[in-house]
Amino acid sequence: MAYKILIIDDDTELLRMLKKYFEIKKYEIITAENGTEGLNKIKLKPDIILLDVNMPDIDGIEVCRMIRDKVTCPVLFLTAREEEQDVVNGLSSGGDDYILKPFSLKELDARITAHLKREVRRREKTECCFSGELAIDYKAKTVQIHAEYLELTKLEYEIIEFLAMNPGMVFDKDRIYEKVCGYDAEGDSRVITELIRRIRKKFRQYTETEYIETVWGMGYRWTK
Repeated sequence: MAYKILIIDDDTELLRMLKKYFEIKKYEIITAENGTEGLNKIKLKPDIILLDVNMPDIDGIEVCRMIRDKVTCPVLFLTAREEEQDVVNGLSSGGDDYILKPFSLKELDARITAHLKREVRRREKTECCFSGELAIDYKAKTVQIHAEYLELTKLEYEIIEFLAMNPGMVFDKDRIYEKVCGYDAEGDSRVITELIRRIRKKFRQYTETEYIETVWGMGYRWTK
């Protein structure tokens, strides 16, 4: 069965190009020309969503916030904005990755493939990880501390999962980004710094244990 890609973008020429390209790649393509139409097409249960940030009625960041609790599939932002805060806002709203316009179709295809493969691997996991008061359910993709569920974005959860599955190992920010997003995107380390800060803040609501350590000049590691 073909994977479904929902593409939400007000650039009709780009929509036509992407639809033609990915249908050749044997994907099922669903398109929407604005945020409102995109919200209506969520019911078609796409496997991944390509979401433009800058749209006139409802921008992509707001669309992502509205759907994040209703869908679990990856959300990849298509954006012409390069400001750091726009990237942070997009990922903090529940997005999983972003690609700057103009982009190559080969790079976009590679990112989509990587995200879809990672989703398949994750669905196959059935084990849990317990570390003191903390429990990670790899199948349900949840994190609990003292039986309290943490409200995490998808990317925040993926960082926790990756580090927790490799306790004691130090990873720099670029390596973490590559692993959790499935694509080597140089220059995105600032996003990881912000997301780890947010994860630590959420942990501190329930525990004083520092599960993610900073190894100065090297990166981060999960405590054993």
